[in-house]
Amino acid sequence: MKHPVVLQAFGIHIRKLREARGFSQQELADHADIAKATIQRIEQAKFSVTLDVLVSLAQALQIRLKDIMDFPDAE
Repeated sequence: MKHPVVLQAFGIHIRKLREARGFSQQELADHADIAKATIQRIEQAKFSVTLDVLVSLAQALQIRLKDIMDFPDAE
């Protein structure tokens, strides 16, 4: 993993967005049509997401793609 600090910050960001919508990990996974394990791995900074997953998450969270990437990275 090249940027673990950024992945951790992104995982925290996704968790906050998910919780703000009132979604469990399973609910977000269902809305995004991805596996719950993927959500868990993102939030735990164990997975570097693809553009396809980013688009699915943004649609599920009903936010713009650029907004899903608007998070404070520690770098």
